[in-house]
Amino acid sequence: MNIIVCPDSFKGSLSAVEACEAITQGVRAVLLDAEIVRLPLADGGEGTVEALVTATGGRFLEKEVHGPLMEPVRARFGLLGDDTTAVIEMAAASGLPLVAPDQRNPLLTTTYGTGELIRAALDTGATKILVGIGGSATNDGGAGMAQALGVQLLDAQDAPLPPGGAALAQLARVNTSRLDRRVQRAEFLVACDVSNPLVGPQGASAVYGPQKGADPAMVEQLDQALTHYAAVLQEQLHVEVAEAPGAGAAGGLGAGLMAFLGATMRMGIALVLEAANFEQYLETADLLITGEGKLDSQTAFGKVIFGVGRLAAKHRVPVVALVGRLAADPSELPGLGLQAALPITPGPVGEQEAMARASDYLQMAAEQLMRVIQLGRRIGDGKIRKS
Repeated sequence: MNIIVCPDSFKGSLSAVEACEAITQGVRAVLLDAEIVRLPLADGGEGTVEALVTATGGRFLEKEVHGPLMEPVRARFGLLGDDTTAVIEMAAASGLPLVAPDQRNPLLTTTYGTGELIRAALDTGATKILVGIGGSATNDGGAGMAQALGVQLLDAQDAPLPPGGAALAQLARVNTSRLDRRVQRAEFLVACDVSNPLVGPQGASAVYGPQKGADPAMVEQLDQALTHYAAVLQEQLHVEVAEAPGAGAAGGLGAGLMAFLGATMRMGIALVLEAANFEQYLETADLLITGEGKLDSQTAFGKVIFGVGRLAAKHRVPVVALVGRLAADPSELPGLGLQAALPITPGPVGEQEAMARASDYLQMAAEQLMRVIQLGRRIGDGKIRKS
């Protein structure tokens, strides 16, 4: 039996790699001779580097970069198994958890470290760079990222702008002549599952600014600064980012990646599955086992279960999801490409215990699933009959 094991992480308890191992152990407890392909996955957010490096047999790399407040940070990124594709998570360098709650200030935080990570990826010789842009602490429109790659953002006195979103209000001139030339030879793909524009009521500042420490006055200040920034980019670089879908992602990093690197926005799970060469494994698969912490109404909006279920249905491969919490009606499962979805807890269990024993429960659920499948095969073969 050929089985693909491809879960997402179980947030707060298991990484995708750990979930993959638990499911595999459960399958092996019943079917020692099963051919198992292990592909830990992510939806383009947290865990994408680990999942793709593991799935493709790549390698992890580390670089000391500047954090959101220009402090030194050790950030990890990956080079995939093809040795030409790099993957980074902007949160590793510019993420909200890197800033203490009492220091969160999107007027000052910068994506400079993300630009340094991109430069480190280029240093590996990568010609394709995948960028996950969730979880930012920033609202600088990707200005810091661009500066780290050589772009000069200057005020009316030709002085470089300081870090942070507030400084963009002073932008007068953009000089791209010193932009790292390797950028032109590379393809940049961005995992982005939001369509927010850069500015306005649904823009980066209004929607995401408050969670990064912005009060209402700061939100207004940041939105005005980004509006000015977008106008300068349109006038001098001839790129329109103010209303572009996804430009407001990660505090406007989406806009900066589009404007300075020519990046293409893609749905996160689609980008991850493509990078992992997922479809090639479906050609010989008999069963796909996936899973994540929760299956609910949001699953169809770019989550791993939906992504793998949709492709598996195309290849007529049955899919079962093992989940920490099942909050979907059974009638919804076919629309997700699933034949079944099963909660992994054996009964009423408190959240703390469920999180602590997630690996055990997931392994047991996978084992029980395989026993049911084995039983069904025996019935189908006529090996179990009524007495």
